[in-house]
Amino acid sequence: MTTASTIYKICSSSEWKQAVEVGAYEGSVKDAEDGFIHFSAAHQAVETAAKHFAGQDDLVLLEISAATLGPALKWEPSRGGDLFPHLYGALQISQVDSVSDLLLGADGHKFPALKD
Repeated sequence: MTTASTIYKICSSSEWKQAVEVGAYEGSVKDAEDGFIHFSAAHQAVETAAKHFAGQDDLVLLEISAATLGPALKWEPSRGGDLFPHLYGALQISQVDSVSDLLLGADGHKFPALKD
């Protein structure tokens, strides 16, 4: 199976601020319902934003090296059978390589350059 070395999480700025305060991100309400934290590879992130965060502002994009997450990270089929990264556990703040504001433009979210 081919997987990306860099993965991404979109979350609200307020969720991220709370995670920084406690040292870990436990995921969104949807993540908690599903039992894992949803991530996207670079080629999936724009569609994820359009599908699950359309029209939302005040978002951040977390960039994480998949290797730092160890065996708690599973690549599982989801949208269209594509393999998506799912984290079964909390994301430690120290595991996040960078955080970018995900600005909302007239035609959707404006992403920085994404790494595979």
